[in-house]
Parts: sequence; structure tokens; C-alpha cells
Amino acid sequence: MNNSNLTVAETADGSKTIYNAAVGEFYHSRHGALQESKHVFVKSGLEYLLQKDPSDSVAILEVGFGTGLNFLLSADFCNERRITLDYTGIEGYPLSPEMLQDTGYDAFVEPATWQAFIGVYPQATLSAQSMGDYCRLHIDHTLLNDFTSTKTFDLVYFDAFAAIHQPEMWTDASLERCTRNLRQGGVFVTYAITGNLKRSMKGLGFSIEKAPGAPGKREMLRAIKL
Repeated sequence: MNNSNLTVAETADGSKTIYNAAVGEFYHSRHGALQESKHVFVKSGLEYLLQKDPSDSVAILEVGFGTGLNFLLSADFCNERRITLDYTGIEGYPLSPEMLQDTGYDAFVEPATWQAFIGVYPQATLSAQSMGDYCRLHIDHTLLNDFTSTKTFDLVYFDAFAAIHQPEMWTDASLERCTRNLRQGGVFVTYAITGNLKRSMKGLGFSIEKAPGAPGKREMLRAIKL
């Protein structure tokens, strides 16, 4: 977990993100890391899915685990409602535990959620770990092109770096790989929306929705697997 190219930065809502100098990109929107994560992934993804298809369990795949903020907020949401969460994150370059501590995300989630996360984080990059009664976390330390799974997912959080910095993550092949295990009726959400992305998702058998974007973005993409 060599994080020499990374620095912690504050965003407009007071929450922190990380800047990756090697990529030239922040991990979250500068308009607000916390606001973006809550809006794009929890509200427009997890809450939307459970309103459409109520269940006492949900399996999520995140492409770009990063700081773990999307996971932490999702875990809090599920713990509060006693929903079993099976969460898999893909992360080629995991952050060090020290850098996770520097994000200050313990201020935004329940203490038990944070302590459990920090406690299992190193082991979770090697194998799935239980976090209390309702949550299981596995951070697959691999690149998307090398990712394989036998699981079926209900929801995909696509949180890769922007296409201008990481175009290989937004190709038809990459999008197919991260959605091949998504069940029929499953939901794909990402902060971005472009013509190319909409065409790719339609070509992969998804219906497309333009959802309101997080602060700083007018729209975002939500797609449902047909």
C-alpha cells in the first residue's frame, strides 16, 4: 500500500478527499466528497434499488473502492435498517490504513461502523471479512480487467476516475466486465453521463435514466439491466 503520490485535500462541504498526482485526479468531487457519495451512490443507487425492489439483503459491487466512503455510508444505511450487506470492492491500489484515518470519515458514520471497518481493512484486501451482524466486506486487490467473481450482484457502484484521466475504465469491454454478474433488474450508477456511456450501456442491454447529479453536475447516469 504505497501511497507516495497521494495527498489529502478538503472539499467544499468540509469533507476530505484524496488527490492522486500520478493520475492527476481527485478521488471525489471538489464540490463535496460526502455530498457526492450520499447522492450518487446511496440515494440514487442503494435507496432507489430498495424502493423499487424491497429486500432484507443486498449485494453491491464497487469499481474503485478508494477511500471506502461509499462503503461506509452504505454499511451505515444497511445496519440501521437491518439489511444484510455483501459488499465487494475492486481496488488495484489500496490506500494505507494511515491514509484512511487521515480522511476523517469517522465523523460521518456510526462509531461502530468505523471501528469495524478500520479493524478488518487490511484483512479485507485478502479475503471477505464480517463486520458485525449485517455486513460483509471484501476488497479485491486487483485491476478490473483481472476481476472475476461467482457472485450475483444487485447493484454496481461505478466510481472509476474520469474518462479523461482513465479512458480504459470506460470502454465497452470494461463496462461489460463489471456488469456481467449484475442480476436482471439490477442497478448501475455512476457520477458521470456522456453520450458514449449511454450508448455503451444500451448496447450491453440496459435501460438508461438521466438522474439529477450531485452538486457541480447537472445529471448522472442510472441504468437498469433488462
